[in-house]
Amino acid sequence: MLTMKTKYALKALARLAALPPDEPALISDLATQDEIPMKFLQLILRELKQHGILRSRKGRGGGYLLARDPHAVTLASILRVMDGPIAPVPCLSKTAYHRCEGCADEATCAVRLVLKDMHDATLRVLENTTLAELAMFSRQANEPGFAISRYSI
Repeated sequence: MLTMKTKYALKALARLAALPPDEPALISDLATQDEIPMKFLQLILRELKQHGILRSRKGRGGGYLLARDPHAVTLASILRVMDGPIAPVPCLSKTAYHRCEGCADEATCAVRLVLKDMHDATLRVLENTTLAELAMFSRQANEPGFAISRYSI
């Protein structure tokens, strides 16, 4: 499950990605629009800025804005920044691999084999969905006929 921290980060980033390039948003506006506690959002945005996903502009007309093209930022990269590895077990992790404790053979581990299919499918969606698409989904969510998923199950 996504943490609230990551869910709030995705909501705020979708709003920022929907803005015209180089147009900042105030933290108070982002917090109000998505009902995110302001202090928590400040910490989240600061972390995203430290990782180069956001930048800020001070003074009149200031606020937070994307530091990179929303078409180039994947949901997987955001999840890794906010929560660390995406894999359900360490032996499947792309960024923090290590052998599971008590595992005699990864190649024949039934738990790993089942989780690998799930992980691969999840990762495919997260690595192929960008902030630009998330912003588009957010805009279209209230339109008649909008499909909840673009991936067939």
